[in-house]
Amino acid sequence: MRFYVATALALSIGLIGGTIYMAFFNTPQDALAQCRGGSVATGGASIGGPFELVSETGETVTDSDIITKPTLVYFGYTFCPDVCPLDAYRNGLAVDMLQEKGYDVGSAFISVDPERDTPEVLAEFTDAMHPDMIGLTGTAEQIRAASNAYRTYYRKQDSEEEFYLVDHSTFTYLVFPETGFVDFFRREATEEQISERVGCFIDAS
Repeated sequence: MRFYVATALALSIGLIGGTIYMAFFNTPQDALAQCRGGSVATGGASIGGPFELVSETGETVTDSDIITKPTLVYFGYTFCPDVCPLDAYRNGLAVDMLQEKGYDVGSAFISVDPERDTPEVLAEFTDAMHPDMIGLTGTAEQIRAASNAYRTYYRKQDSEEEFYLVDHSTFTYLVFPETGFVDFFRREATEEQISERVGCFIDAS
C-alpha cells in the first residue's frame, strides 16, 4: 500500500512540476533567463498571489505583509519526519549565504497542517531553522487558498493516529514583492545553487 501511495505522490508532484514548467517557462523572451536553472524563459504571473494567513506571532497577515523583499516560500509542516526540516534548514542556509553577500532576502514556511501547527508550534520550528524565517498557518480554508495560489499539492493521509503524515509537494518558490513569483527550486537544489540563482535574480531585476 505504501508503495502505491508513494508512486501516486511522485506522479502527482511530477505533473505539478511539469505544469509549472510548461505554463511559466516556455515563452520566447525573458530578461531573467540567464538566472534560471533550465535556462528557459518564464511566462505569465499566474502562480502565487494574494493570501491571508496567521503568523507565528498570532497576527492575521497578508502576502504584502510577508513578501516585503525577495522571499523563499515553502509549504510543509512541522511534524514532517524528514523532508520539511531538511528543506527548511537548507533554505535558511541559502538565506545566510545571501545575507553574507549583502543581499536582503527573507524566507517563509507555510504550514499545510493547520490542525497541529499552531502559531506557537510554528515559532519553535522556524526559530530552529533560521532566526528570520516566518512561520504561517491559518484555517483549513486559508491554507487551501494559499496552496491553490501557488499550485502546490498536499493531502492528509487517512489515519486515526495522532502522528499522521501529510503528503505534499516540495518546491521552494522565489517571490519578489513587486513582480511576484520569479522561479522555483526543486528539493535537489543545494543551498549554494539557490544562493547563486537568487543573487542572479536580484542583480538582474
